[in-house]
Amino acid sequence: MRAIRQHEFGPAETLVYQEVPDPSPGEGSVRIRVAAAGVHLVDTTIRAGIGGGPMPLPELPMTPGREVAGVVDAVGPGVSEDWLGRRVVAHLGMASGGYAELAVAQVESLYEIPTGVSDGAAVAMIGTGRTTMAVLHSAAITADDVVLVTAAAGGIGNLLVQHARNVGATVVGLAGGSAKVDLVRGLGAEIAVDYTQEDWPDQVRALLGSRQVTLVLDSVGGPVGQASLDLLGAGGRVYFFGWSAGESTKISQDDLWARSLTAGVAIGPAVVHRAGGLRALERRAMDALASGELIPLVNPPIPLSEAASAHTALVTRATIGKVILTP
Repeated sequence: MRAIRQHEFGPAETLVYQEVPDPSPGEGSVRIRVAAAGVHLVDTTIRAGIGGGPMPLPELPMTPGREVAGVVDAVGPGVSEDWLGRRVVAHLGMASGGYAELAVAQVESLYEIPTGVSDGAAVAMIGTGRTTMAVLHSAAITADDVVLVTAAAGGIGNLLVQHARNVGATVVGLAGGSAKVDLVRGLGAEIAVDYTQEDWPDQVRALLGSRQVTLVLDSVGGPVGQASLDLLGAGGRVYFFGWSAGESTKISQDDLWARSLTAGVAIGPAVVHRAGGLRALERRAMDALASGELIPLVNPPIPLSEAASAHTALVTRATIGKVILTP
């Protein structure tokens, strides 16, 4: 089969498309003929050699890839042959061989893809969707909220906008560039602004009028995250789940005391535990997809052979929604 291999940590160009032996499913596992493989921002940090904490660096050489969808074409010992031929989606782990024509997954990690659901949408929800469910568990959005979502056109951001809209909250969506702003407005954001414009916070204040932001969901950090925090009204909540700008949003005790704010991290082991575990979050995400409650944005598929380009596009924010590779 063909797969992406990485022999050293470094820039996107370290991702090499090459021929490798076909994998065989072991005890309790299946082999999936991959139709779509998810690309995650975490993939880019692992590729660059940035590890630590809950994401230790894998041993090299390795094939990246956390999420795949496709058809089961082989089963290992102890697995029912009923799985053969089924369309499935699975989360494989941090760097577990998803960027390939064939991938191996534990049978207990599988979800059958409902009829009418695309491979790309299934991949988006099994990983990015489960993270979204963790954020929503922490945030507990209500119809009374004015919710500001940074990176609202991103893989998680677009789902947060949809959920907030569904529960009746007022949504303020931030995105980079006019095309993404229009897209976020189409998702249901009452206010959508371009955070690449210097006066975007003033635009938000003017459009909100007497209303104040009650909840900030921040995955960007840096100046955008800081300005978003400044927009949060007294008694508001802020939840962090990333810093794609390269630095986290800074919040002090003075912020908390003077403005009576509540702040927290919306993802991580403690949040996952309180939410019922990863499998429960995945199930909620897949149920939301099957019911049509949440419809993930999926970037136009990128060929597996161009994985390096996919990483570059993701890091430079040239993508919309979930990024996927197709063999």
